Amino acid sequence: MKSIFKLVCVYFVLVTPFNLYGQAVIKVAVDGGLPTHQISRHIYGHFSEHLGRCIYDGFWVADSMNVPKKDRIRLDIVEALKKIKVPNLRWPGGCFADEYHWRDGIGPRASRGKMINTHWGNVIDDNSFGTHEFLQLCELIGCEPYIAGNVGSGTVQEMSNWVEYLNHAGGSTLSDLRKLNGHPASFNVKYWGVGNETWGCGGNMTADYYADQYKRYSTYVRDYPGARINRIASGSNVADYNWTESLMKNVGPGKMWGTTLHHYSLPGTWSKKGSATKFMEGEYFSVLKNAWFMDELITKHSTIMDKYDLAKKVALVVDEWGVWTDAEPGTNPAFLFQQNSLRDALVAGTTLNIFNNHSDRVRMANLAQTINVLQAIVLTKGSQMLLTPTYHIFDMYKAHMDAQYLPVRFNAPVYTFEDKTIPAVNISASKDSSSVVHISLVNLDPVQSQNIILSLNEITAASVTGTILTSPNYTDYNDFDNKTKIIIKPFTGAALQMNKVSVTLPAKSVVMLEIK
Repeated sequence: MKSIFKLVCVYFVLVTPFNLYGQAVIKVAVDGGLPTHQISRHIYGHFSEHLGRCIYDGFWVADSMNVPKKDRIRLDIVEALKKIKVPNLRWPGGCFADEYHWRDGIGPRASRGKMINTHWGNVIDDNSFGTHEFLQLCELIGCEPYIAGNVGSGTVQEMSNWVEYLNHAGGSTLSDLRKLNGHPASFNVKYWGVGNETWGCGGNMTADYYADQYKRYSTYVRDYPGARINRIASGSNVADYNWTESLMKNVGPGKMWGTTLHHYSLPGTWSKKGSATKFMEGEYFSVLKNAWFMDELITKHSTIMDKYDLAKKVALVVDEWGVWTDAEPGTNPAFLFQQNSLRDALVAGTTLNIFNNHSDRVRMANLAQTINVLQAIVLTKGSQMLLTPTYHIFDMYKAHMDAQYLPVRFNAPVYTFEDKTIPAVNISASKDSSSVVHISLVNLDPVQSQNIILSLNEITAASVTGTILTSPNYTDYNDFDNKTKIIIKPFTGAALQMNKVSVTLPAKSVVMLEIK
């Protein structure tokens, strides 16, 4: 009799729209039928600019610093990035890219010229970290380099020569110079950005003017034997849909592998962004609402791209995204150093779910920035290092890399603040090469847990396990006194019954389920 009563109770919870306490149950269909495409691992890329302490005193440290190093590259950071399987790393900018001249950063370091970083604090850059050092870093991480070329202050010949220096096997003056500088084999760099933010710091160009410049520059970004290049155009600033229209109309598929989109989530305005850690619910909600705008941006830009490229050959590359707050008090405001709270982790989980759900068009993205700048995944203090809550999101979500995308269908409950609303829950799903299904769920509501029923359509399921990232307060963060305040922990709030999974999703949490 007891077993029958238990079965009836389980059935009631799974099929009714309300649980025993009267709270609505969110019904989610996960379609495991014939997947149409993969979620590219390159969606999970990162960004390293010559800005603040990202490169210098981040990746690249003094000889005297007592940490494991390869040359001057910090190996504890390398190991952390290897663990989350960083697929690509963008460099040298950002705005810095359009004042960077690559020849200043090759050859003996003692003879390299010094430059003024006019974008980020007018500090002197000694060019000790240049092309070879960056590519050695990528080799140590095991990731693809993504180089942003200089269109703003550089020439066609300068960019063309850089490509030849890196990708030509040998016999030319430039490829032989690379050999003289210690790398006999070609680097075969695949991903090249033809300028950065050309609508702003990269030249203040109009859309039509840049489209012509792109065609000119990209013509001389040559493919060499064994080194085919994916050329990436400098795309739209947030909701500048005219920019995308001009690029697709005047350049179009066949001449570019991708076009970029930049969007940052701010708690306030550009002049007064707000604190990374000291904020009330209004700023919490504002950042999440701005993060959710990414879904609308991708939808509208993709619609324009579809007019000219229904086959979706051109990738949408979101190569700058993340939370941007005021710099931490007592730090150089030009260095953009900010802490990283649970709120940032919720933004990361939400944004990556958005990318996954648009992965037919979004095939590359780069969080800004890797170390000590903006929504960093690693913070350093001398020889110390910590992993931020955002790092742990990438650790959880790496299961989606190169997996088959599985559509999810549901009506999300809303999270309301004052007179504004956003979806409280977002979800994405995938199936890996071993037929293991991963489902990532985010609850943005700071108070209300969510009861969810996942219907697994055409998915064979024998077990469900999970991990969770959350904390008592959305302002919580990891610091050098408590590096593990927010870490991944086992999740026990999911149960499998009759090819359905019931989930109790806590407030302000990110959960990753694994279904075998």
